[in-house]
Amino acid sequence: MTESSETALRESPLAAEHAELGASFTDFGGWRMPLKYGSELAEHEAVRTAAGLFDLSHMGEVRVVGPDAARFLNTAMVGDFARIRNGKAKYSLLCAEDGGVIDDLIGYRIEDAEYLVVPNAANREAVVAALEQRASGFDVEIWDESEGIALLAVQGPRAEELISSAVRMDETTIVENLPYYAVDTVTVGGDQVLLARTGYTGEDGFEIFLPVDRAGALWRALRTRGEDVGLLPCGLACRDSLRLEAGMPLYGHELSRERTSFEAGLPVVSFSKEEDFVGRAALQQAKEAGLGKTAGQRLVGLKGLGRRAGRAGQAVQLPEVEDAAADDAGPRIIGEVTSGMPSPTLGHPIAMAYVDVDCTAAGTRLAIDVRGKPQPVEVVEMPFHSKVR
Repeated sequence: MTESSETALRESPLAAEHAELGASFTDFGGWRMPLKYGSELAEHEAVRTAAGLFDLSHMGEVRVVGPDAARFLNTAMVGDFARIRNGKAKYSLLCAEDGGVIDDLIGYRIEDAEYLVVPNAANREAVVAALEQRASGFDVEIWDESEGIALLAVQGPRAEELISSAVRMDETTIVENLPYYAVDTVTVGGDQVLLARTGYTGEDGFEIFLPVDRAGALWRALRTRGEDVGLLPCGLACRDSLRLEAGMPLYGHELSRERTSFEAGLPVVSFSKEEDFVGRAALQQAKEAGLGKTAGQRLVGLKGLGRRAGRAGQAVQLPEVEDAAADDAGPRIIGEVTSGMPSPTLGHPIAMAYVDVDCTAAGTRLAIDVRGKPQPVEVVEMPFHSKVR
């Protein structure tokens, strides 16, 4: 990274906290974010066994408010936001007319006529632009509040214990009773914050939305409270290994404008809702054509049977002994790895890959071309590891 490109990156409101902890930084979605603070394996292990503290302030926060908010979101995105109750969340996709994915995001229903939509950092501007364009004719207002909101996450089996200790005493039951994919308001350090029971690690956990000027105080308070439970500050490196073990897609790897939800194996498209949503015709056609089931490719999990891990962009092929069509040109390529690495929790390599649908049955033996050497893998069900409620 050059000095000029680094100065152009956006900074988290917690940048000084990360620097003080000796974090290594990286460019992620146009933001200068902590990659790790020390050992990424130790950070990964902390989330699996105790708790990890993440700065997610690079994520976007877009408020959708108005009498038509539910109907508008049902038109703008593929999910049915009118059916979720106040205080609940929904994972959904914002698609183009051709069915390609512009972004995957979470929408929280705060009140009857108020939603909070959380897009990925790199796609925030594209999401806001698409929502504003699609809002024509609806009685809604769209407010991009990203610059004023910080987002922290506590993930791990002791996350509930830690968050319960940080809220006002009469609000501990809110934390304890908050269901997965739900949101409520609690008081931390005298400030009201939005608390969601969501995450990207395969563990129980919480995400906290609060004003940027309060982020530093909460970060330090959580670190102090977390000392007794084994909490570690965690960077993007372990976030990636955790989400891969949990079989969760990453935009730009498993999701893109070139892929549909059917290929990604995401059952998030609601054809039963009344509203005609953007991309519906193309997605209906793809469904009827069997895309991701009987035609094209589908995202699968791959368990490494050797020692070397596949990486994004590497070819998936039929094992030579099973590829009767193999000739001097080499074995048949049937897909491509989207994400892959050694799994710290499982002790063997794992990967996600798009492969031809006739090669997607669990137990199918394939190979990944790792720098010219085929590494044996087996198709397995995802997630590789998850303990979410």
